[in-house]
Amino acid sequence: MSAPSLRRYRAEDRAACLALFDSNVPDYFAELERADFIRTLDEIDGEIVAYWVIELEGEGIVACGGYAASDGDASIAVLCWGMVRRDLHRRGLGERLLRERLSRIDAEPAFAWSVLETTQHSRAFYARHGFRAMREQRDGFAPGFDLVEMRRPRNGVVDGEG
Repeated sequence: MSAPSLRRYRAEDRAACLALFDSNVPDYFAELERADFIRTLDEIDGEIVAYWVIELEGEGIVACGGYAASDGDASIAVLCWGMVRRDLHRRGLGERLLRERLSRIDAEPAFAWSVLETTQHSRAFYARHGFRAMREQRDGFAPGFDLVEMRRPRNGVVDGEG
């Protein structure tokens, strides 16, 4: 696999990102979530929602994900729509994308926490990066897709630790 390159999302990346989403249905996303993903892509402007893509030479866009400041609390960065093309899972692309997003969040003085809503299928991945489950709701996204709300403090360290 060639070295991945990371760059900011552009409007012309929309179709490729939708293809990434589609490659993860039905194992990681429910089809009914697609409309929410489209709304997010249409809102990306680099300020409210910061979003990136990873490209591989000869493969095009193979991963995407971003974050935004919480509407209710400016000290919280909300991770949104991180995904890797289904046939490329477990090759380090999701790790690279998450580390990049967390590095940017941790460097921003306004953010004390990172939060996300994920499913039981991705929970362990985020737990390995310092996220802890705060709330769970069976079938919270769709039947068979439990909602797991997770959070991580800045730099992965709770006050008084490390």
